[in-house]
Amino acid sequence: MATSLLRVPPPQELLRPLAVPERLLLGPGPSNVPSRIQAAGGRQLLGHMHPEVLQVMDEIKAGIQYAFQTQNRLTLAISGSGHCAMEAALLNLLEHGDTVLVAINGIWGERAADIARRLGANVHELLKPPGEHFTPRDIEQGLVQYKPLVLFITHGESSTGVLQPLEGLGELCHRHGCLLLVDAVASLGGAPIFMDQQEIDVLYSGSQKVLNSPPGSAPISFSERAREKLLRRKTKPPSFYLDMGWLANYWGCDGEPRRYHHTAPINSFFSLREGLAMLAELGLERSWERHRATCTQLCQGLLDLGLELFVKEEKVRLPTITTVRVPEGYNWKDITAFLMDKHGMEIAGGLGPTAGKVLRIGLMGCNSTSGNVDRVLGALRDALSHCHRSRL
Repeated sequence: MATSLLRVPPPQELLRPLAVPERLLLGPGPSNVPSRIQAAGGRQLLGHMHPEVLQVMDEIKAGIQYAFQTQNRLTLAISGSGHCAMEAALLNLLEHGDTVLVAINGIWGERAADIARRLGANVHELLKPPGEHFTPRDIEQGLVQYKPLVLFITHGESSTGVLQPLEGLGELCHRHGCLLLVDAVASLGGAPIFMDQQEIDVLYSGSQKVLNSPPGSAPISFSERAREKLLRRKTKPPSFYLDMGWLANYWGCDGEPRRYHHTAPINSFFSLREGLAMLAELGLERSWERHRATCTQLCQGLLDLGLELFVKEEKVRLPTITTVRVPEGYNWKDITAFLMDKHGMEIAGGLGPTAGKVLRIGLMGCNSTSGNVDRVLGALRDALSHCHRSRL
């Protein structure tokens, strides 16, 4: 009788086994997930308020503090991607009418400005062409001109391959009564960052890059200056889900008994915990050195193939994601499709301001190896010999 009421039949595709191909993910993320992290994510579920889960959350907090090099008590992982952490940072810091200065040299500054405008903030933009970085003088001119409460800047600009120098920016911001908000989604674990020493007020990242965990959890930390700004808000944050007051309590950051806020992605937390554990076991300095060495090897190999690197200055090349100009006479889509079809390998085209202009090659975490450099260079050599004179 019950089935006679159904008008939509069971979808045939769901009656077949799940099929997922094996690929080498050398794009801008996500990265391949090591078996140890896969196994952690495959553990049986526990309740989100069980003491064992709360213990895992405490271990995640300690791992983030190590990765960020911070002692901030308001440190946790957002239940969402790096985009979610960006939104959480902005909507907790900013109230309607607050002035924010956004440093834009790629897509992530563009996204931050968009989010801030949706929050009703007074948004000013500091612009650099894609492939270039900001100097302290650039930043100070913007701070003097616009007198913002918050400066947003991207440490690892994955759309352009730029690593933004941060030294001195925190002190500069504080001298002008401004908080420093830094996006480190693409750089954390792959390039040096020292949250406390560099006086960064809010720092966030993602799980799916160097940490080699599935996307869906995002480390974030607030300095005492930033926490005090949250406490001085005149209005509640516009999102309940991303309200840092609630999240701080759920993560045990406020000294109060933990209360239910949302059903956290438990298995994502298991995976993130293992990703942070693997980083701690390797050591930050060794991880930074490894990423820099493989990036250097890759850049030299690309030059040997006759390709042009997009970021001219070696010192500001992002060690995790390398950008190379699409060679004249080639369609970037043909190159990426060839690598996927013939080599089971992902690299990506440009994004935002670099769309159609560059190829992006990611070497992050367990994927950052000399062997993978050789593999991607060999695959590119093969593609360049087969895809020439394709239509633009």
